[in-house]
Amino acid sequence: MTSMTPEEKLQSLWQRGCEFLGCRYAILGGAMSWLSERNLVSAISNAGGFGVIACGSMTADLLDAEIAATQQMTDKPFGVNLITMHPDLEQLIDVCIERGVTHVVLAGGLPSGASIARLKDAGVKVICFAPVLALAKRLIKSGADALVIEGAEAGGHIGPVATSVLAQEILPHIEEVPVFIAGGIGRGEAIVSYLEMGAVGCQLGTLFVCATECIAHADFKKAFIRANARDAVPTVQIDPKFPVIPVRALVNEGTRRFNDAQREAAARVEKGDVELKDAQLEIEHFWAGALKRAAIDGDVENGSMMAGQSVGMVREEKSTEEIIAGLVEQAVHTLESRG
Repeated sequence: MTSMTPEEKLQSLWQRGCEFLGCRYAILGGAMSWLSERNLVSAISNAGGFGVIACGSMTADLLDAEIAATQQMTDKPFGVNLITMHPDLEQLIDVCIERGVTHVVLAGGLPSGASIARLKDAGVKVICFAPVLALAKRLIKSGADALVIEGAEAGGHIGPVATSVLAQEILPHIEEVPVFIAGGIGRGEAIVSYLEMGAVGCQLGTLFVCATECIAHADFKKAFIRANARDAVPTVQIDPKFPVIPVRALVNEGTRRFNDAQREAAARVEKGDVELKDAQLEIEHFWAGALKRAAIDGDVENGSMMAGQSVGMVREEKSTEEIIAGLVEQAVHTLESRG
């Protein structure tokens, strides 16, 4: 019996992920607000990966235009990431269905069974984030078609547990649906290790910030190229009575401004001037604006420099095609070196 080549072995390892996404390589683009738009998303899909539009705080009209523009730039499949706490979630789901989007990622909170059912009834595959095993099982019962396990090494909003630990906790116990791994992944060797543990593919965000097709400001990209892994740190919760989800970012003046914003919001909640959930939503809006200030406008001192710890592996600007080809080459070489 002829043994498999390293390329065939890799294909075998992520076959389920490739078939689920409908792409050549089971590499998902992490949905990064302001940056995961038509240019980067279409580039990832055209290079054999699976691009994902970050809807973020977009209105239904803006999302409709973004999907249409992306469809003009690629004939390959791509997905849309929707935030479950978005006030217009139902209209955004309508847009995805009407535009024939094949995959929707529901993020930023526990999605309702009704939202999952609406998408599935329309033939859309639903991907959800699972931070713990119990929630992973619950999401599968609710109808999730696939899961993403994202560890604390990721950029932006994060949970408290490392990717490697989550993978060990969850992967051995989930067989019903495909599971993708995210958080701190910057090389093909890591992709292979997670595939061999039972994942069907990986999601990467930080590595694509310095893609030539990414619309991030040149100064934002320069900051990523200069940064080391230890420079991307989580924000601190100032007041235990005012819980906020930590955000991993490069430390700058914007980090200090966030701490001030937290103090002010917590004080207003304490006085009864504002409800806790409204104050927490204000903090989310703070992040969205601060990220745009840095990533799009180039104010890398006062804006938010959201970045995962894999930022230490970003050393130059490259095309999306080169980034994906490099990951695949590293993965194949890892399998080849075993003989």
